Amino acid sequence: RYTKAPVVITTNRPFSEWAAVFHSASCVGTLLDRLCHKVEIVEIAGESWRLKEANERTSRRRSRPPKPPG
Repeated sequence: RYTKAPVVITTNRPFSEWAAVFHSASCVGTLLDRLCHKVEIVEIAGESWRLKEANERTSRRRSRPPKPPG
């Protein structure tokens, strides 16, 4: 796909934390080198919508009375 079509990659971790996800620091360096060639990085700051929704679901579950058995 290189130079043929766009590739979109999303993550909630900055590049500095990618070494914690991948097994090898050299692998991360190589990956970033290739991904970031001729790239446009769009960084969005703000609260995670998925995390907010998950927290709201958890709160709703905790506020409901338990279901009767059977």
